[in-house]
Amino acid sequence: MTKFDEATQAIKVDEATYDVCLDAGYTIGTALNGGYLMAVMLRAVVDASPHDHPVATSAQFLRVPKVGPATVRLEQLKSGRTTTVTRATLVQDGTPFVDAFVTTANLRPYVPGETPPPDELTWSAPAPPMPPIEQCRALPAPRPESNMALSARMELLFDPPTIGWYTGEPTGRPEARAYFRLAEPQDPDPFVLALAVDALPPVVFSAGARGWAPTVELTWYLRALPAPGWLTLIGSGSLIAEGWFDENVEVRDSAGRLVAQSHQIARLGRG
Repeated sequence: MTKFDEATQAIKVDEATYDVCLDAGYTIGTALNGGYLMAVMLRAVVDASPHDHPVATSAQFLRVPKVGPATVRLEQLKSGRTTTVTRATLVQDGTPFVDAFVTTANLRPYVPGETPPPDELTWSAPAPPMPPIEQCRALPAPRPESNMALSARMELLFDPPTIGWYTGEPTGRPEARAYFRLAEPQDPDPFVLALAVDALPPVVFSAGARGWAPTVELTWYLRALPAPGWLTLIGSGSLIAEGWFDENVEVRDSAGRLVAQSHQIARLGRG
């Protein structure tokens, strides 16, 4: 079991209850990463579902949970031949912290070179341009006192213009682009993708904002099971106004396939 698998494991108590332990390694300052929290909850949902893959997740982040023991409570709302819909709530000390609705289904495994059946309609938008990985670079390691533990759990290699904000040269547009993988070798799976869709620095940093930018709601879709190797994350925003911003992330696998999409709304960063 990898460190990520261990940090996201959910232990079944009964048909509607799973025990989890929220890992300090996935914190940003004092807050646990939202993608990590979704991955924890999805472990429980998938274990309890007759279907294997979380194809649609909509999560409301009600409060900031703390590191340590928690419970995932499940309510199966509908189950049929092709999909199951479950409500999942992350609870600590009797208080709900994250509330999510999850649709599970079964997707085909990735097979190199495999083409869809001839009678299946398929189309995909072209992948957004990214420089070769050797032209991308990491952010400097955070200072120990910043408590950015999450940065040690993953590798992000950025398209250089999108981290100009770090040196006081933001592009003026809400954007972020990077290659992503876990620091410990592990092929990406749906739970890693849950982390990946929330792994980029907030896109408003590139527009000139700084500070903590808490997610209020995040919806993401699993579009295909990913090929092994690096993931490519393309983040953008449409509007920054009245103390709010949106963030859209598209995830491509090492074969260039679109494997995940997300949309979130968040409060504007504050120092």
